Amino acid sequence: MKIIAVDDEISALHVLLNEIIEIGEADCRFFKDDVSGILSYVASNRIDAAFLDINMPNISGLELAQRLLEAEPDIKFVFITGLAVSFCDLDESVRAHTVGFLYKPYDRAQLLNYIAAIGGRGREMTVKTFGSFDCFIDDKILPFSSAKSKELFALLIAYNGKSLSMNDAISQLWPDHDVEKAKRLYRDAVWRLRKTLRDADINCVTFSRAILSLDKKNVRCDMWEYMEGKRSDYIGEFMRSYDWSMPFQLRLDAMRR
Repeated sequence: MKIIAVDDEISALHVLLNEIIEIGEADCRFFKDDVSGILSYVASNRIDAAFLDINMPNISGLELAQRLLEAEPDIKFVFITGLAVSFCDLDESVRAHTVGFLYKPYDRAQLLNYIAAIGGRGREMTVKTFGSFDCFIDDKILPFSSAKSKELFALLIAYNGKSLSMNDAISQLWPDHDVEKAKRLYRDAVWRLRKTLRDADINCVTFSRAILSLDKKNVRCDMWEYMEGKRSDYIGEFMRSYDWSMPFQLRLDAMRR
């Protein structure tokens, strides 16, 4: 779980830092109200939550929350304040992402509750599609039990959140097999993929009858970030091991022009 905390008072940051370190459940980065530095960090790091002081000289916590939502749509907020502020004082979009308010001096029990509420996202997977296809958890490569279960997951990643039907998967991964054999191979790949993700404690795929759906909130992917304008390092190679990847590569190529 990754958290940033922003406050223009160094002493206040130190107090919060000590509390969070003792809790031991979060990777926390602290900032003064340096907007460019904060946004630069969030652009390259998946953030679960931000603890934001409301009253700061360079930018208010409420304004900063709006900027952070543009960079990280799933982020959660805890607002730090010494004033009487409530949910009614928040913009609707920020309110929907707000866990609560932490009033100075900090209440440890309340902080524990907020950390617990934020921690529901689960483990995060990083997916590399530029060049070859690989998945990483905690900077370690995710081992798939078969090449086809890995390829099936690659196709699901390429679909970018769109549901993948069994028929679509078969037409892409087993185009030269008869229907019944292709269905058996598909079911085996699905079973192996489900086991791989379960063993890795990653909950990102919904396995329905003849349909696979990807939940993107626990997955970070270079292709998606490139399409969203968050990175510019695509140089013309996309999942080079898979024949079906060419139409997806052509879309990426068109974005380079």
